[in-house]
Amino acid sequence: MTVAATNASAPMRPQSRPRMAQFLFAAALCLAVAKLALPDGLVRPPDWLVWPFADWFNAVFSFIRDDLGLIHVTRAFADGLESVLDVTANLLYGKNRWPRLGPIPWSVIAITAAMIGYAINGWRLAAFAGLTFVWIAAMGQWQWAMETLSVIIVAAPVSVFLGLLLGTMGWKSARFRLVLNPLLNVAQSLPHFAYMIPVVVFIGVGAKAGAIVTIIFSVPPMIRMTMLGLQKVPSEVVEAGHMAGATRWQLLRHVRLPTARTELLVGVNQVIMQCLAMVVLASFIGMPGLGQKLLQLLQALKIGRSIEIGITIVLLAIMLDRCSKAWAVKQPVHLEKGTSWLMRHKLLVIWAALVAVFWALSLVFPILHEIGRRDALSLAAPLDAIMDWIIGTLDPVTQWLRWFLIVWVLIPLRDGMLWLPFSAVLVFLMAVGWAIGGKRSALVCLGYFGLIAMSGWWDRAMITVYTVTFAVFIATLIGFPLGIWGSRSKARAQAVLLVCDTLQTFPSFIYLIPVIMLFGVNDVAVVGAVVLFAAVPLVRYTIEGLRGVPEAQIEAADMSGATRRQTLWSVRLPLALPTIMVGVNQSVMFSLFMVIIAAFIGTQDLGQEMQRALSSSDVGKGLVLGLAVSFMGLMVDHLITVWANRRRRALGLS
Repeated sequence: MTVAATNASAPMRPQSRPRMAQFLFAAALCLAVAKLALPDGLVRPPDWLVWPFADWFNAVFSFIRDDLGLIHVTRAFADGLESVLDVTANLLYGKNRWPRLGPIPWSVIAITAAMIGYAINGWRLAAFAGLTFVWIAAMGQWQWAMETLSVIIVAAPVSVFLGLLLGTMGWKSARFRLVLNPLLNVAQSLPHFAYMIPVVVFIGVGAKAGAIVTIIFSVPPMIRMTMLGLQKVPSEVVEAGHMAGATRWQLLRHVRLPTARTELLVGVNQVIMQCLAMVVLASFIGMPGLGQKLLQLLQALKIGRSIEIGITIVLLAIMLDRCSKAWAVKQPVHLEKGTSWLMRHKLLVIWAALVAVFWALSLVFPILHEIGRRDALSLAAPLDAIMDWIIGTLDPVTQWLRWFLIVWVLIPLRDGMLWLPFSAVLVFLMAVGWAIGGKRSALVCLGYFGLIAMSGWWDRAMITVYTVTFAVFIATLIGFPLGIWGSRSKARAQAVLLVCDTLQTFPSFIYLIPVIMLFGVNDVAVVGAVVLFAAVPLVRYTIEGLRGVPEAQIEAADMSGATRRQTLWSVRLPLALPTIMVGVNQSVMFSLFMVIIAAFIGTQDLGQEMQRALSSSDVGKGLVLGLAVSFMGLMVDHLITVWANRRRRALGLS
């Protein structure tokens, strides 16, 4: 009887998941069709379901800030950080603070950047790094760029130190890691503005607030890479350290951390890029520099000047990315014992000599010290002329496209999303979760979007969902074919991936320039910016997935007489799909971030409310809105991760 029962129940388990998912899909459809007959409590979240999360957050923050006096600690820390920022500001652009030695001539900084590039990766990187600073000086953007770099120079080392410390603690303690990982998941899915609001409350505005929010934002990737690097240290290396009599500290300092060097330097690269991205966006809280200038120019619709600033930000991003990546892959050079000090430090000696020469020349030729606005170059006039011609030429197309998208796509899609009963959406998401991962995934979907319903921002969240859904759909139509085309040959894949690497270094603000230029300030521009930003990971992971298909599988298909198209659709794509879905996951996360950032050019979604919370320093409202965006991203991440793991197991890839 036991055997019979087992045999009878065995086939039901795999069938129960699709049956339950089908039932939930049908229930969601019935709720949507019967909307007019539903009670109000099933159409929109009833008052009793909306909890005052914002008030609770504000009460907690008020208690921490005022009753516990944390504001005095944060202000003291901010004042200490400001004194360090004053040093870099004095040296880089001459702010009247201690040590009152600056500003360093722009030519000296340019030659220093060139020498760093040469030391890391040779003449090409040296030329690129040096010419980047020549461009900045020649275009009259020196002070703005140095205001930006003066914060990055302080924030990046602090972020790296904190990331190393917390990452090491997470690696050593399983309990600490159990708490840390969920916090990192939420932190890395929160939009940028969610970090700014508490900082404004505790610190204020200005450069020190920009530095602190930059530190907070850029720490998580360093924590993750530190834990990953230390976990990957081979046990044989550790055993060798034990046999040599090393203490715990010596093992960490001289064995584990050097062995994890590559992962740690990849973390440093991510910290630097995150710092640049946040410093540019911190212009919303009074952070001076390139971001603030770009924001002012975009608001004034001065496209030519905006492009100039945009080029500078892009050059800085690419330079910092290339230098930090080259440092990550560069192996230490060990010279023979007895090598003279001069030979061991010849690049340092050459740099010191060049600094002395250029500093002396800058005293004789003031243009090598500072290029004033009168002497600076400007491409604004020709750029404006070119842009006017492009806009005039494309205007019939862009006008029609803007009209078509707004009238026939965006408004109907938005109205459709807002028309759906919230109960139907929740049941539909449960059905999707059940179909992919069973009961647990269904509850995860219900939990994330149930909390959004309880936040009181359901309609705004649905507008965000419609924008992201449509943008990711269009990005997929662009990125997927482009990725397939790029995977056709190794040379083509390398070229396209290089472009993707470059585009991913751009701070998100940059993607607003071309769409504002073509479409003005409206929802089409927002969708366009999101599409540009979200297409990059789709192209990248499509290429990596297709190029990563084992050659044996392709050869087997060729031997069976399959055409190239049949091999693509029947072999390459099925095997590459788990990797491609990672790109879809990143595309959704990028879209959520960009939608929130693009809110300043006119949307009615969560981003617009988050900017209002930022302007009124409403911590509770800002955190609730930020968590709503985070929950959307975490839900998609969960579903795609579960599906990809199942798919890999089915294909025997894991």
